[in-house]
Amino acid sequence: MKSLILCLILVAAVSGQVVEKCRTDTYPPPDDTKLAHVIVNLDLDPAERWKEALEPVKEDVVALIRTITDHFNKYVLIAADLALDILLNTLPEPYQKEIEGVSKVLGIPEGEVALYNVFYELFTLCTSIIEEDKSGQLYHARNLDFGLFLGWDNKNDTWLMSEQLRKIVRNVDFQRNGKTVYQSASFLGYIGLMTAVRPGDFALTINERFNREGGFIGIYKWIMGDRDGAWMGFLVRDIMEKSPDYESAKKTLMTHKLLAPAYYILSGNSTGQGVIITRSLDKTLDVQELNVTGGRWYLLQTNYDPWEQPPFYDDRRKPGNICMKEWGQETAGYKSLFNVLSTKPNLNKLTVYSSILTVREGVTTWLQDCKTPCTPW
Repeated sequence: MKSLILCLILVAAVSGQVVEKCRTDTYPPPDDTKLAHVIVNLDLDPAERWKEALEPVKEDVVALIRTITDHFNKYVLIAADLALDILLNTLPEPYQKEIEGVSKVLGIPEGEVALYNVFYELFTLCTSIIEEDKSGQLYHARNLDFGLFLGWDNKNDTWLMSEQLRKIVRNVDFQRNGKTVYQSASFLGYIGLMTAVRPGDFALTINERFNREGGFIGIYKWIMGDRDGAWMGFLVRDIMEKSPDYESAKKTLMTHKLLAPAYYILSGNSTGQGVIITRSLDKTLDVQELNVTGGRWYLLQTNYDPWEQPPFYDDRRKPGNICMKEWGQETAGYKSLFNVLSTKPNLNKLTVYSSILTVREGVTTWLQDCKTPCTPW
């Protein structure tokens, strides 16, 4: 397996990415790729909230968690168990109780569920886009790529974990008093949010930021007692619950201490309300905002700092920008965005789903599957 992964890296480094002309034929996608919605009832006790959504896929979630744990040797797992016990007992509520409830439904230890949740804080690749059309309407889109180096399926020519994740991703409607408060595209069993919208108000996605002060440092600090930083996915849920509007959400994202560096991509409900916030653990490093009158009608973020050139083996930014400009503001909307997200290399072997979010219509998500030839990431 290690040899195969090294070969994949070598092939990517030598041959470069698989890049294609901007697609125009991928929307609408097949009906069977469109994800269903499930409900998480926030009026229930936290330990009971995820039961109904999890029951139909619990075997798939357990299999996925086994894939994760199988990639660690027993000594790492013993150390992880000790650390996760501390982590689990210090997580903020209601998330601690929700993890306990997920553990009960899945029939596996709480520490394994905690590990599964921590994983998404560390290993997510993404492309996020915000655009504004000629009438001032905002669209927010993202590809979520996950599963790098966690096993390659030779038979199906894809990453094992990406395959498994496609079985458990759903649109989730978080409801209170029978009404949807906010929505997400989520891997069931993960209780944080990476792709979310609060209808009428704002939408928010997270992209991982590759940096030497990565999430491992933040998690270490948490375990050692420094708990001022926020978990990325929990912070997004807190914002969906508590921030009254776009400006309030933006302020929180710019000022709250974090456990991992990240890019927060936030869109609102009015013209010009779109921003990419580049974060370190303790401060905002860069802010890029929509400026339609100045010619910036869209923003696009992958996993590299906007002021740095992406590495040649993972440059999704340039192809994405080319396609956005080819489509133009006149065509802004679902069709153009989905085609941009479905053009290689923004579509790659790690891509699990594409979502488009608007404050008017909520979240719509489709499963993705990049056919060979296709870049591994």
